[in-house]
Amino acid sequence: MRKRQPLLPRLWLMTDERLGDGVLATIRALPPRSGVVFRHYGLPPAERRALLRRVRWLAQARRLMLSVGGTSHGRRPGALTAPVHSICERVAAERAGAQLLFVSPVFATRSHPGAQPLGRMRFGSLIKDSRTPVIALGGMNADRARGLRCLGIYGWAGIDALAAKSQKRKAVPT
Repeated sequence: MRKRQPLLPRLWLMTDERLGDGVLATIRALPPRSGVVFRHYGLPPAERRALLRRVRWLAQARRLMLSVGGTSHGRRPGALTAPVHSICERVAAERAGAQLLFVSPVFATRSHPGAQPLGRMRFGSLIKDSRTPVIALGGMNADRARGLRCLGIYGWAGIDALAAKSQKRKAVPT
């Protein structure tokens, strides 16, 4: 019997301060039924709450799933999505009931300069026996995601690759 896949987004935007004022434009450029993990941990609390209200409204209007870092995205029981960097974290996230695992960094990424990427082999080993769908994260783009399908990924997430798409869309004459 095949494992039934959840009806969760396969494409996710991870927000952070690097998106700057372009965060809303990047969210607008996402295809419907994509997901957004709202992080922006470096903002002062009041500013983060105000931006989250705008992102939440836009996500609802565009039919996007929103997961908020520290609440519905994190390492705690009941979180919808969980960050995973090792087999121990993967097992813990599965036991805690996460519905999607964000496994990273697959490739080198600007988000974590100097961090050792997993690479295809270690990434494949890490997700091999996962009972939970895996979202590949870290240096990802659509081409790299296609290359990881054979390892059984459910989808992918990014920052730069998706921000670049929103910038290209803005540059296209209407």
